Amino acid sequence: MDALIPFTTSGSLVDLVDKKVMVILRDGRKLLGVFRSYDQFANFLLESTVERFHHKLEYADRDLGVLLIRGENVVALGEIDLIAEDNLPLTPVPLEEIQAKIDAENKRRDRDHIIKGKVLGGLGFVNEGREGDAY
Repeated sequence: MDALIPFTTSGSLVDLVDKKVMVILRDGRKLLGVFRSYDQFANFLLESTVERFHHKLEYADRDLGVLLIRGENVVALGEIDLIAEDNLPLTPVPLEEIQAKIDAENKRRDRDHIIKGKVLGGLGFVNEGREGDAY
């Protein structure tokens, strides 16, 4: 009967060993790599790791190699379907090009945040924190 109860601990990671996974970290980075090993604290080892940068339907990867990731920094972890991955409508672009687009988008977002803070501050609202502060 106990065999029917699903794992709710780091033991549930056993099915991901030697599979390609995507990891989303607390700071927002997205890592792709081969899940090789883990421990009881959900710390794990990724091999052939790349950091993926997205902007709309474009992406670029930066090679990172082998990484040891502390479990408490992981927001999400999931297996990548290798067949579905090939059918994604994403276009690879050079890393420098996508970094420039991401930087421009971040500048625009920061400018908009400042304007919003001024408008809402004039109405008596307190402008504390940013999106993603819940982590």
